[in-house]
Amino acid sequence: MMNSIFLIGVCVIMPIIVVWLNNRTSQNETNKKTEILLKSIESGASIDPEFLKSQHKEKSLKEKLLGKLTGACIVTAVGISLCIAILVLSLVGYTDSFIITNFTIFGCVAIAVGIGLFISYFVGKRMLANELKAEEESLNNGK
Repeated sequence: MMNSIFLIGVCVIMPIIVVWLNNRTSQNETNKKTEILLKSIESGASIDPEFLKSQHKEKSLKEKLLGKLTGACIVTAVGISLCIAILVLSLVGYTDSFIITNFTIFGCVAIAVGIGLFISYFVGKRMLANELKAEEESLNNGK
């Protein structure tokens, strides 16, 4: 029973909380900008157009690809760690089939997702080679 509650908490409730916190942060940022704009309009001050633009910097292609590579490494390492932990537990003689089955499933899924991310990284790197080169040249020329 406790194992099921823990799994539900980790797999269902935690992602919901992460999404909620992310949305709450962006909503608070928008509310603060709105409040500042309303006060500046009421006082008759001029409004800077740069203030209205989003503060989030667009990631370059290279940063996006490196993010995929990092995610692939982390997820694959977690999957391999889970599989090794199950192997060690079964060698020691641990016999709780519920835990062994769940760790094996989670480990295999994590490895599969990691391999998918690796494939996505390498295919994306090959397909976007010209764009990456042009982006790098534009960054070098801008400096």
